Amino acid sequence: MAINKVETIDDRVRVKTVLVSVSDKTGLDLLLRGLLAANPDLRILSTGGSHAAIGKLLGDSASRSLQQVSDYTGQPEMQGGLVKTLDFRIYLGLLSETHNPAHQADLARAGAVPIDMVVVNLYPFRETIAKSGATLEDARGNIDIGGPCMVRAAAKNFHRVAALTDPADYPGVVKELSESGGTLGLATRFSLARKAFQLTARYDEAIAEYLSCMQEEKISAPYHVRAGG
Repeated sequence: MAINKVETIDDRVRVKTVLVSVSDKTGLDLLLRGLLAANPDLRILSTGGSHAAIGKLLGDSASRSLQQVSDYTGQPEMQGGLVKTLDFRIYLGLLSETHNPAHQADLARAGAVPIDMVVVNLYPFRETIAKSGATLEDARGNIDIGGPCMVRAAAKNFHRVAALTDPADYPGVVKELSESGGTLGLATRFSLARKAFQLTARYDEAIAEYLSCMQEEKISAPYHVRAGG
């Protein structure tokens, strides 16, 4: 199958739909209020704890803007939150190209919408393994799957999507949105994509380093290991 080669993109993209899934809620109030000020019709898709936090932050305004990802996809979260955002409609929204008629037809067929921004930070893997007494199971439980997938998809499609992974970038993004009619420019989207890939690379490196240092006798320590095939 041939790889899509994009020829036409837009310099500025209006942020109409944002997907929020964050473990670190720092600066979230500033960001969301800035997004809504720039576009009062903003649609916010969110998951689990993030959805609850956004509802509290926004109050009455959340009722018209906020939607659970599970309600959008039609698929409830897997027990323990193991699967929340790994859904075809989500990735159509992240990877679709504005000027690709086939992609626009795919969105229409699936009843999906383009997602213009993801606000994601990853499960705290490094912080978890740094704690005294942290076990392999503690570490395993804090290996994020959906977060890196969304970040990578958004960053890959920087032609249209902003991958926002660091609360330190929220004020600058809000400022640009407020000064440009709720749009983000290509230079900003590319800068955020570069930072997003640096984040996922370091995250995977930390996991690989931790597992490579794990002594064999400690692998089974957190578990009751049953014999048999």
